[in-house]
Amino acid sequence: MGLLRLLLIVVLASVTRAAGGAEIVGNSSETLLPNASGTGTDKGLVSILRPEQSMCTWRLETLDPEPVQNVAIPLSYSESDPIPGGCNLEFDVDIDPNIYLEYNFFETTIKFAPANLGYARDADPPSCDVKTGPDSRWRLQYDVYQYFLPENDLTEEVLLRHLQRMAEVPQVRANAVKVVTLTADDKTSVSFSSLRGQGVIYNVIVRDPFLNTSTAYVPTHTYACSFEAEEGNCSSLGRVSTKVFFTLFALLGLFICFFGHRFWKTELFFIGFIFMGFFFYILITRLTPIKYDVRLIVTAVAGSIGGIFLVAAWWRFGVLTLCMLCVGLVLGFLVASVAFFTPLGNLKIFRVDAVFWVTFSCIAIFIPVVFMGCLRILNILSCGFIGSYSVVLAVDSYLYTSLSYITLNILRRALHVDFRRAFMNVPFQTNDFIVLAVWGMLAVSGITLQIRRERGQPFFPPHPYKLWKRERDRRVTNILDPSYHIPPLRERLFSRLAELKGLFQKEQPAGERTPLLL
Repeated sequence: MGLLRLLLIVVLASVTRAAGGAEIVGNSSETLLPNASGTGTDKGLVSILRPEQSMCTWRLETLDPEPVQNVAIPLSYSESDPIPGGCNLEFDVDIDPNIYLEYNFFETTIKFAPANLGYARDADPPSCDVKTGPDSRWRLQYDVYQYFLPENDLTEEVLLRHLQRMAEVPQVRANAVKVVTLTADDKTSVSFSSLRGQGVIYNVIVRDPFLNTSTAYVPTHTYACSFEAEEGNCSSLGRVSTKVFFTLFALLGLFICFFGHRFWKTELFFIGFIFMGFFFYILITRLTPIKYDVRLIVTAVAGSIGGIFLVAAWWRFGVLTLCMLCVGLVLGFLVASVAFFTPLGNLKIFRVDAVFWVTFSCIAIFIPVVFMGCLRILNILSCGFIGSYSVVLAVDSYLYTSLSYITLNILRRALHVDFRRAFMNVPFQTNDFIVLAVWGMLAVSGITLQIRRERGQPFFPPHPYKLWKRERDRRVTNILDPSYHIPPLRERLFSRLAELKGLFQKEQPAGERTPLLL
């Protein structure tokens, strides 16, 4: 049968990387083929060969004045192979094998044109939407693949080397992870969780299950960040405010990990801070347009108020069950977040918000309910796991780690309505194994230390208000106690105020004085 078409894949990485690469223009030979061109990075062209044609040429040029690294890969296919982008009705090129990528802080979305069935050189292309039977393009299936670049490596050489592994069908299947399979009835658009600073390559393989043939689209990549931003760019992801916030948070969390149960009120402040800060951040982000740094400061203030309120509630009312419910819910939140961090979170049923949040809430509530009979164990476990996880969040503000997305994905789900459709896949590489080992070591060490130290001690401290009231009553009734002769606090305050007031009054003239004779 000979060759049907030639697919040219052009992959580019420029020095500046201002928009993901410099501009390129590829043109097919005008003497042999109708003119076709494409401009951009991660671009490709499909050329349909005529019966007498045995050669095809392209030109590649860039408007960038600086040197540009690029890779061009020609691939040939036969008439039985599907044509990627052969039923394009949305993009500029008639046959468009390219994958178009958009990203924001929350999600990265790829779009591509539907494929068409293959056909002989001298035949007319099959109609795209006239019929939907098994002899039409509706029988085609699309496998979407995701490939992660090495963490914390933004070099162009690494990018180009790995892009070549995602160009041909056998390489894509061998190196990448298949995320989802789409049919012709599905929308040719897939969303993923954005991973700022982490290089990701996407590709789509279109399969013809009747002929058992397949073709790859042109791979595309993203780092979900800007290389030119003054703050928070790809080379320096963490803002200064983020680093300060999570560093202080981690120091407090590390203290709670090892000493939280002994310093009960400090732990309550930590839990109240998390509880109030999390919900307040969601509230102000969804309802106000204020900048991130301001939101972080306001969240810190609101979290501190929440922590003080929880400590005050314990001091005045001493309701242990209520305090431990808050502690258990925070631990349950972390456990539920870990559960949805696994492949469980990508199940189609959890794209429905009601199903997701009900399931998430049930897992979070299940933890304090199970441990309600052994509150000290629940408290020590919460101190160990929650306190040590704060260190993971602090590490992520300086060095990328996928473990931060355990809770970040839940926050994104609460903030962004469309995040429910995103696949939450993350890489798990050397850095992640190290951070996971540190997290586990801190949690186990903190839990073990507190269990051994609290052996034989009271389960929880007594009610502070009752102790204070009992001590006050003892001082009132015990005249031998030196504190009995100390005036009440109110009288002492009025006395001090009177002394201060006297400092600002003029001294009265002495005048005449008559001695008193006794």
